[in-house]
Amino acid sequence: MSLLRLAWRNVLRQKRRTALLSLVVVYVTVAVLFMFGFLDGYGESLVEAYAEYVEAPVVVAREVWWQDPDPENGFRELPAVAHPLVQAATPRLSLYALLRSPYRMQGGVVLGVDPQGEKVLSRVPFRVGEGRWLQGPGEVVLGHRLAERLDVRVGERLVVETGKEALGLLVVGLVRSGVGNVDFGGVYLHLEDARKLSGGRVGATYLALKVPRGKEEGVAKALNQVLPEGLRAKAVWELMGPIRADYEGSRLFYVPLLGLFMLLAAVAVVSTTYVSVRERLREFAVAESLGLSPARLAGQVALEAALASGLGLLAGLLLGYALLGYTSTHDVFGPLMRLSVELLPEAGLSEHLYTSSRPIYALYASLLVAVSALLALLFPGRLVLRLDPSRYVKGE
Repeated sequence: MSLLRLAWRNVLRQKRRTALLSLVVVYVTVAVLFMFGFLDGYGESLVEAYAEYVEAPVVVAREVWWQDPDPENGFRELPAVAHPLVQAATPRLSLYALLRSPYRMQGGVVLGVDPQGEKVLSRVPFRVGEGRWLQGPGEVVLGHRLAERLDVRVGERLVVETGKEALGLLVVGLVRSGVGNVDFGGVYLHLEDARKLSGGRVGATYLALKVPRGKEEGVAKALNQVLPEGLRAKAVWELMGPIRADYEGSRLFYVPLLGLFMLLAAVAVVSTTYVSVRERLREFAVAESLGLSPARLAGQVALEAALASGLGLLAGLLLGYALLGYTSTHDVFGPLMRLSVELLPEAGLSEHLYTSSRPIYALYASLLVAVSALLALLFPGRLVLRLDPSRYVKGE
């Protein structure tokens, strides 16, 4: 009988112990899959919010503007940007301003845009929940939560002051995007109005580029090789600011924690195997007397631990991927994210978060089986290697 068949028969013979070991592995496997799926889903949610709503996939600006985002450091003339993966480009002019309604006033960042160009690059024009998107100068579109704070409605006028100029603009639309930065602070007006408010000497503060998803960093690096001196392109990850550090910190914290979690589960499997081996030392002594070498018996112990863990792994993968499949299509975390947006309206968080599901998670979780088998070979297996068959055969 092969070693594998012998180990499998022993795993089936000790059903209660095998079930206990498998449950531990199922629990850890589901936890590993869900944690990686949640972290990746959170990262994708951030990238989508910043690339499609708050910023852009790639932004090109003058080096001095990156260091000091004063409109005076913007473009007098727009640069020519050429790359095969750039699908669209539109100028934007951002500047700090005071927003004054008939009842309240508040400071903020206003964004001058080309209304048609913005439709190609951003999802904001398609998230206008009340009224309409910009059509020409003299109009402004606000995030709906900002409009509530200013106590202003569609059809009313809003004064925008910058210290150099002031304009009275007609509120034509309110945006309901589900992204904190946009709903709580979005102020969109025509590029011509933004140029007037900046003093008229600046054409745009930066150029927003649309590139395929996942190609942002590569395009930014390629552009930085060919852009004229004094210009720099940044990909969406560089535009996130502190929220990127928060995300990367969470990942650095959870990955070692999951590794420790898996190690503890492997120790639980091995400790149970150790007890099982001690109870079966007479059985091993008889097998060794019949001709099985100590090394093969130690390998059998490791195989039993690996098979019991493997059963748990299979069940855990089925359960874990089913859970990821459900949470990647249903907005289970919506209430939690809406609370986060309320608490951190300027972090760029989205009100919706869907988990990610990738095949590589199965490889991460399968490491638990490998570690369990290795530890079983090192510890319960050593009991078998040091076994004195004559002592146990005699029943001493």
